[in-house]
Amino acid sequence: MSPVVFRHRGYRFLFYANEGTPREPPHIHVIKDHIDAKFWLWPDVSLAYNDGFDARIVRKLIPIIEAQRGTIERAWNDFFGEAD
Repeated sequence: MSPVVFRHRGYRFLFYANEGTPREPPHIHVIKDHIDAKFWLWPDVSLAYNDGFDARIVRKLIPIIEAQRGTIERAWNDFFGEAD
Protein backbone atom coordinates (compact mmCIF):
# COMPACT_ATOMS: atom_id res chain seq x y z
CA MET A 1 0.00 0.00 0.00
CA SER A 2 1.25 3.46 -0.90
CA PRO A 3 -0.64 6.19 0.95
CA VAL A 4 -1.21 9.12 -1.41
CA VAL A 5 -0.98 12.28 0.69
CA PHE A 6 -2.20 14.61 -2.06
CA ARG A 7 -2.34 15.12 -5.82
CA HIS A 8 -1.37 18.21 -7.78
CA ARG A 9 -1.66 18.65 -11.56
CA GLY A 10 -1.33 14.94 -12.26
CA TYR A 11 1.49 14.34 -9.77
CA ARG A 12 0.92 11.93 -6.89
CA PHE A 13 2.69 12.77 -3.64
CA LEU A 14 3.02 9.62 -1.56
CA PHE A 15 5.16 7.45 0.63
CA TYR A 16 5.49 3.68 0.73
CA ALA A 17 4.22 1.49 3.55
CA ASN A 18 7.65 -0.16 3.76
CA GLU A 19 10.10 2.72 4.14
CA GLY A 20 13.06 0.64 5.29
CA THR A 21 14.23 -1.02 8.47
CA PRO A 22 15.07 1.03 10.36
CA ARG A 23 12.57 3.44 8.81
CA GLU A 24 14.03 6.34 6.88
CA PRO A 25 13.32 9.90 8.05
CA PRO A 26 10.13 11.52 6.74
CA HIS A 27 10.18 12.09 2.99
CA ILE A 28 7.82 12.12 0.03
CA HIS A 29 7.86 10.42 -3.35
CA VAL A 30 6.45 12.25 -6.35
CA ILE A 31 5.21 10.12 -9.24
CA LYS A 32 3.84 11.01 -12.65
CA ASP A 33 3.90 8.98 -15.86
CA HIS A 34 5.95 6.21 -14.20
CA ILE A 35 8.67 8.69 -13.20
CA ASP A 36 9.58 8.84 -9.51
CA ALA A 37 11.56 11.28 -7.41
CA LYS A 38 12.11 11.27 -3.66
CA PHE A 39 12.49 14.38 -1.53
CA TRP A 40 13.68 14.71 2.06
CA LEU A 41 11.53 17.07 4.14
CA TRP A 42 14.11 18.28 6.68
CA PRO A 43 16.10 20.36 7.38
CA ASP A 44 15.16 21.79 3.98
CA VAL A 45 13.20 20.12 1.21
CA SER A 46 15.88 18.50 -0.93
CA LEU A 47 16.09 15.93 -3.69
CA ALA A 48 17.11 12.46 -2.49
CA TYR A 49 16.90 10.78 -5.91
CA ASN A 50 15.36 11.38 -9.28
CA ASP A 51 14.43 8.72 -11.81
CA GLY A 52 13.62 10.86 -14.84
CA PHE A 53 12.16 14.29 -14.05
CA ASP A 54 14.02 17.12 -15.74
CA ALA A 55 15.63 19.82 -13.58
CA ARG A 56 12.87 22.33 -14.38
CA ILE A 57 10.20 20.00 -12.99
CA VAL A 58 12.26 19.26 -9.87
CA ARG A 59 12.58 23.01 -9.24
CA LYS A 60 8.78 23.36 -9.57
CA LEU A 61 8.08 20.46 -7.20
CA ILE A 62 10.18 21.78 -4.30
CA PRO A 63 7.93 24.76 -3.41
CA ILE A 64 4.83 22.55 -3.68
CA ILE A 65 6.37 20.16 -1.16
CA GLU A 66 7.49 23.05 1.07
CA ALA A 67 3.92 24.38 1.14
CA GLN A 68 2.56 20.94 2.08
CA ARG A 69 5.37 19.84 4.41
CA GLY A 70 3.16 19.97 7.53
CA THR A 71 0.44 17.92 5.82
CA ILE A 72 2.99 15.38 4.61
CA GLU A 73 4.57 15.03 8.03
CA ARG A 74 1.18 14.62 9.75
CA ALA A 75 0.19 11.92 7.24
CA TRP A 76 3.54 10.18 7.81
CA ASN A 77 3.14 10.27 11.60
CA ASP A 78 -0.49 9.10 11.42
CA PHE A 79 0.37 6.22 9.11
CA PHE A 80 3.48 5.03 10.96
CA GLY A 81 2.10 5.79 14.43
CA GLU A 82 4.83 8.25 15.37
CA ALA A 83 4.39 11.15 17.78
CA ASP A 84 4.47 14.74 16.55
